[in-house]
Amino acid sequence: MLAPISFDYAVIRVVPRVEREEFINAGIVVFCLQQRFLEARIHLDDQRLRALWPEIDLDLVRNHVEAFARICAADPTAGPISQLSQRERFHWLVSPRSTIIQVSPVHTGLCDAPEKIMDNLARRYLLQ
Repeated sequence: MLAPISFDYAVIRVVPRVEREEFINAGIVVFCLQQRFLEARIHLDDQRLRALWPEIDLDLVRNHVEAFARICAADPTAGPISQLSQRERFHWLVSPRSTIIQVSPVHTGLCDAPEKIMDNLARRYLLQ
């Protein structure tokens, strides 16, 4: 049996009205240096977002949140950040911000496979 490997993750949040401090989880970013794994999984719940702010521009929010996945995948259409190393991209993505797209603190854990932990975290934080 292989030894568990360490990973880091953060939850991507949409905070439609920052002054109210209400948010909806919109994605997960998982980074595992040892496995060279960096991925973001996105799931926006339009109805819940509209409940927090009926005037929200869903297309604009979706575009900004989906940029996380494009940056993780090193997609050149995501701009110069997408061309940094995986570690640099992860740290840039999880840096604190005060906009309507924010991330949770970074959490660390151990896993057997980062793909499996991504599935588990997505179910826990995005689909419930």
